Amino acid sequence: MDTVALLRALDERFALNREDAKVLIVGLGATGFSVARFLRELNIRFAIVDSRDKPPLIDRLATEMPDVPVFTGGFDKAALEVATHLIVSPGISLHEKAIHKAAVTGVSIISDIDLFVSAIDRPILAITGSNGKSTVTTMVGAMGNAAAVKTAIGGNLGTPALDLLAQNADLYVLELSSFQLERTCALNAKAATVLNISADHLDRHIDINTYAEEKRQIFRGDGVMVLNADDPLVMAMSDADRVCLTFSINGPADFWLDNEVGMLKQGEQDLMARADLPLEGRHNVANALAALALGSAVGLNVAAMCKALKTFKGLAHRMQKVAEIKGVSWVNDSKATNVGACIAALQGYEHKVLLIAGGDAKGADMHDLVPVVKEKAKAVVLMGKDVPLIDQALANCVPVYFASTMKEAVRIAAGLAEPGDNVLLSPACASLDQYKNYIDRGEKFTAAVMELAA
Repeated sequence: MDTVALLRALDERFALNREDAKVLIVGLGATGFSVARFLRELNIRFAIVDSRDKPPLIDRLATEMPDVPVFTGGFDKAALEVATHLIVSPGISLHEKAIHKAAVTGVSIISDIDLFVSAIDRPILAITGSNGKSTVTTMVGAMGNAAAVKTAIGGNLGTPALDLLAQNADLYVLELSSFQLERTCALNAKAATVLNISADHLDRHIDINTYAEEKRQIFRGDGVMVLNADDPLVMAMSDADRVCLTFSINGPADFWLDNEVGMLKQGEQDLMARADLPLEGRHNVANALAALALGSAVGLNVAAMCKALKTFKGLAHRMQKVAEIKGVSWVNDSKATNVGACIAALQGYEHKVLLIAGGDAKGADMHDLVPVVKEKAKAVVLMGKDVPLIDQALANCVPVYFASTMKEAVRIAAGLAEPGDNVLLSPACASLDQYKNYIDRGEKFTAAVMELAA
C-alpha cells in the first residue's frame, strides 16, 4: 500500500494523522521499537515512555532516532496527558493505573496489529490459543513457502508484525497472544483459529472465561473460523453465520485423525500417515490438523502442505530432544509455560516419565496437573518460586523431589532415571522468577544435560 493510501486509512480508522495525532508508545521493547520505526517513516509525531530506567533498546533508539522524546523510569504524567493515542506493548497491562486513567479520559488505545492490518492488502492467517501457537504458526509458514507462496510469519513469535512489512510477502501468518488481542480492533483475518483454552495468565486476566473472551477477539471480521472440536470452550465460539472448519484427534471432523488406520484426513480423504509426522505427541497431531485447515482456507496446495509437515523439525524448547545418555532420553519443553502445555506434553507419552517442573505459576490452579501426573509421571522434581503451591496440589500423588537450581534438578533426575526412561523438562510455569525467559531456562537445562553427558 502506498503512503498516501495508508495515511488515509489510518486517519479514517483511528483519527491517526500527521496534523493532530500525538502518539505515545508505551514500552520500548521489540514491539515498541517496530511501532516507532513505522510512525517515523510516516512522519507521524510520537514519543516513548517506559517504566524501566534503561529499556533494552534505548541505545539503539538513540542511534537511529536521536530526536525522539523518551521518558523512562515511570509512566510520565505529562506525556500521558497530551497524548491522543496510546500504543501499549503487550507486556504492559491495560489495567496499569496511568494507562487506565488515560483510556477513561478518552485517549484512543490501538495496537501494532491495528497498524499492520491497515498497511497491507494481502491475506492474514491469525493463530492463538493457550498452547501450540508457535508450532502451528511455523508449520503454516513452512506450508506456504512449500506451496510457492511467499509467506512471512511473526507477531507474538519472533519478528514483530510491523517489521514483517519489509518482506513484502503474499501471505502473512501471525501468532497473537491474548494481550495483543485485547487491544486490537481492526483485525479481519482471512482465516483464524483458537487452538485450545486452558488456564493461563490468570495474573492478568480475571478468570478463564475472561481469558477465553480475549482469545475470541481473533475471530473479528468475516473470515473462516478454524475450531478445535475437542475443546468445548473453543467450540462455544462457533458462529452459525460464518464458515467454520473443525479439527479433532478424537473423532471425525473437517480435518481429523483416524486413529484406527493412523491417518490424518480431510473429511474422508486421506492426507498423510500419522507415522510420517516427525513430531512426538498427540498434541502435535492436533497442531498439524489445525495448520492444514488454515492452509486450506487460503487455498494452499494439499500435497505441498503435507510435504512440509513430513519434514517439519519442530521448535527449539518445545518437546526438543536434547540427548540420550545411558539409555535415558532428555527432552526440553521449556516453552511449556502453563499447566495446559505441561499436560499436553505428558499425555503425548505412552510410558511414565520423570518430570522437572516449577517456576512462576501466574495464578494458575496447579490441581489440574494431578490426574495426568498420577498417570504419566514416575516422579516429579520441583524448582522455582511456586514450589510450595505445586507440591501442595500434588499431595504426594507421586514421589516429589526439590531442587534450587537447574543443575541440581538434572542431577536428581539422573539419579532416579533408568535405561528406557524419559526425563522431561515441562515446567507448567513461567520462567521469570529464575531466568531471563523460557529460552534461557531451556538453555540452562541443555547445558546441565550436556555437562552430565561429559
